[in-house]
Amino acid sequence: MKRSEINNAIREASTAFERHHWHLPPNPKWDVTDFGLGDFTTTGLTSVNLAEQKEYCEKIMYVKKNQVTPDHYHKSKKEDIICRIGRLVIQFFSDESSVRLQVNGEYQDLPVDRLLILQAGERVTLTPGVRHAFWAETDYAIVGEVSTANDDVNDNFFHNPQVGRFSEIIEDEPPVVRLASE
Repeated sequence: MKRSEINNAIREASTAFERHHWHLPPNPKWDVTDFGLGDFTTTGLTSVNLAEQKEYCEKIMYVKKNQVTPDHYHKSKKEDIICRIGRLVIQFFSDESSVRLQVNGEYQDLPVDRLLILQAGERVTLTPGVRHAFWAETDYAIVGEVSTANDDVNDNFFHNPQVGRFSEIIEDEPPVVRLASE
């Protein structure tokens, strides 16, 4: 992934956060990835770790329309995904016909052959082992994540073995900020 793409993603997300009055902490920990697939417009994610401690994590994510965070799961992390702005589409994968999760605090059996669409203000709690992918249905979505311990290095398992959590960076211009992974 080119540094210029990373810089542009950070600028675009920053503008959207400011437009919607989301104020970032000083020296935020940015994360921009194309998941090692080389096409950020179709497979990618821009996020900021707002509070990351050993026990818990909070992130704000800038998710673009049809820009997929690919099919993955976490063995340890439990996470609340909260759509703050726009509409977020989540696809679940399982050998079973449905997954049982809390949506807006209510347990539901969610068929894996249907997409879950979260409107602004709605949330879903993802438990460890639940395979999922997501993208924005609107031009973009601003999405919050509150979770147990976040370990991006050791607790992201992708269905496609070609997918990687971090991108190789091609330095074609100076960085606007250093990424959390650097």
